[in-house]
Amino acid sequence: MTRNLENVLLLQGGGSLGAFGCGVYKALLKNNINLDIIAGTSIGGINAAIIAGTKNEEKTEELLENFWMELSESFIDLEKFASSSYWSSLIARNFFPDYDFLKFISTEAAAKGAEINDRFATKTNKQKIKINQLKSFYSSAIFGNDKMFVPRWSSDYVLTDQDYFAPQKWTYMYDHSPLTKTLEKYVDYDKLKPGGNSKIRLILTAVNVLTAEPLTFDSYRQQITPKHILATSAYPLYNFRWVEVEDGVYAWDGSLLSNTPSREVIAASPVKDKMIVLVENYPPRIDSLPENLPEVYHRARDIMFSDKSKHSVKMSKVISMYLNYMEELYQIVENNIDKIQLDEKQLKRIRRKYRKYKLEHGAEIKEIYYITRDEPHPHLYENADFRPETIKNSIREGEEKANKIIKENKRRR
Repeated sequence: MTRNLENVLLLQGGGSLGAFGCGVYKALLKNNINLDIIAGTSIGGINAAIIAGTKNEEKTEELLENFWMELSESFIDLEKFASSSYWSSLIARNFFPDYDFLKFISTEAAAKGAEINDRFATKTNKQKIKINQLKSFYSSAIFGNDKMFVPRWSSDYVLTDQDYFAPQKWTYMYDHSPLTKTLEKYVDYDKLKPGGNSKIRLILTAVNVLTAEPLTFDSYRQQITPKHILATSAYPLYNFRWVEVEDGVYAWDGSLLSNTPSREVIAASPVKDKMIVLVENYPPRIDSLPENLPEVYHRARDIMFSDKSKHSVKMSKVISMYLNYMEELYQIVENNIDKIQLDEKQLKRIRRKYRKYKLEHGAEIKEIYYITRDEPHPHLYENADFRPETIKNSIREGEEKANKIIKENKRRR
């Protein structure tokens, strides 16, 4: 990873899975990998804004981790409202038909002093994990997370929401504007504008609700404000509301078009070659086929949100090849102007196109490093799991994975 390239960090969306990206950033910082551009969508865009707009350059990784721990501390444990056994049994019997049978097998084996069959033990353990995941999802769905999003049916909205008692008119179920107040502690917006003193260029993506056209928010070209961060994270299938980023322009989460904003980075910075670190919240490969419908839906979701940048890498190389060929032809023209009969207008047009196509474009993705999250226990609602234990484990995994990739790269060099 060298400094003659622009170093780019791409952060995918994925709700609570974004804690993995926090760990990756910590590893990059500890290995003295300086970033030129950081781009993200959805929760990746939120992470990116905290990094690029950090209120403390010396403790950026600490601020980012504090943000995630603040979200996790706002998680509401369902056990506070009913016993653990009540929620576990309720969820288990509704989602795992063989729950009582496995429980019986485990009890009988233990009573006889025998070892539980490995197959039953593995399945029982897997069910316990999934039950905890489901409890976490129900907590987020019912109570939200007051540091990031709150349900529209909260009593706080009785007097301010004119459609509070008319849910048939609702176009969203959760208000994620509380995120703005939370980010005030972490983001210095004066850095996120042309001429700002941020060391890192910030690129966020969204999509126009009315036209389906991509929207790119670039701190080198415009002031990034809280509404842009809300726009990049306004995912409608999480039941978040759209955001009006300017008059008549209504935005949703950029992951609806692409969860990996590599094309947007090339378009924003089309001259310098790139070294990219790509944080994959949704693994592109799995070892075995799904075993039931929830796992089928989970896998389909992962495929939709997985990285599609391989085509961008190939196209950048093809374009570079064409531009190099153009360079050869252009030099032939310039070196033989006296021999080639060209009128002045035609020569000016050739030179103008050369500057536009060759000198102002041609960025190639030279290196790309994939930091991919593991999914030992895949679950459709894992991106709504804000339990402190889950967030801490995800940060740790991201840091460990990134350190491993960085060390492997150093050995190859």
